[in-house]
Amino acid sequence: MSQENVEVVREQFEVPNRRDFARPMADWADDIEVVAREGDINAGTYSGRQAVGEFFGRWFRAFGDIHFEAVDMRAAANSVAVAAHHRAEGRQSGIEVADDFFYEYTLRDGMIVRIKFHNSWSEALEAVGLRE
Repeated sequence: MSQENVEVVREQFEVPNRRDFARPMADWADDIEVVAREGDINAGTYSGRQAVGEFFGRWFRAFGDIHFEAVDMRAAANSVAVAAHHRAEGRQSGIEVADDFFYEYTLRDGMIVRIKFHNSWSEALEAVGLRE
């Protein structure tokens, strides 16, 4: 199941680069939850498909051009740790921004049930039970 989970998560990063925003949602469980980091603009917990869709929708509405790159993915049981690089251009300002993000994806029966943002790659790995 681990490799299948990696493929589901990989698609979450590849498909939006082609501007297909509906496809990633097809892999979300009805009870999906996103936990955004303290200090982030949209910090907090978002529960359910609609709330999570609105959370990610704010990103896409704020930026004219977004590119996601999953740099490293490691699976453990029903979780996948992801180190990603995101690059975006402000829709209004045209200013380009880039940052690294670290995620913990949890899956159940091939569906994403939780996405948690972490402060570092080692923290994301530890959350899924792995080490660097």
